[in-house]
Amino acid sequence: MEEKTLNPKEAKLIEHLAFLSVKHSVYLSELYQALVSARRIGQSICGGLSVKYRGLMNRQAIFLLTKGTSVIGQFRVTEEFLLRKNISFESWLDTDKIRKQVTKENSANDSTLIRDLRHGMKNVNVNGVVLEIQKPQLLHTQYGTIVSLTNVWITDETGKVKLCVWGERGSSLVVDNMVQIKGASVRVFREKED
Repeated sequence: MEEKTLNPKEAKLIEHLAFLSVKHSVYLSELYQALVSARRIGQSICGGLSVKYRGLMNRQAIFLLTKGTSVIGQFRVTEEFLLRKNISFESWLDTDKIRKQVTKENSANDSTLIRDLRHGMKNVNVNGVVLEIQKPQLLHTQYGTIVSLTNVWITDETGKVKLCVWGERGSSLVVDNMVQIKGASVRVFREKED
């Protein structure tokens, strides 16, 4: 639960930061923390992005965001916004603008690394090795049918993630075999990315 509702300028800022986080493959919460850190110590790094604090004007901190030698943008953030706690970032990653950017980023790459998976991504392709296959469960759907769900852990050189395999496809998976997942969606379930 947030301390209080975001004002329209803060909401627009978070949407812009969410867009940048998807475009540059960093977590939105980490980008926010990089701003807070840069305000405190002058500069911080978030993934491949450099965040520099440029000064204060009318109670607004000015930040310059760069990647290598390229300027990504410069923007102002209120001091009050930088002091906020408990901002729910996941909801800001589920907008039409962000979904379009996620689709664009996914189509540019044949396969996404596990470390780059973000909540809200759709139509994602991932390659990995099967680490663990849990016993399939039979679930009743809202349509009155029964379907099999197999939870599988896969890994690549960057991390591991739980994969929910629906139907009979789960029975074809083998531990230690390479698997190619095509057209998957990424969701956060109970504060964990699945």
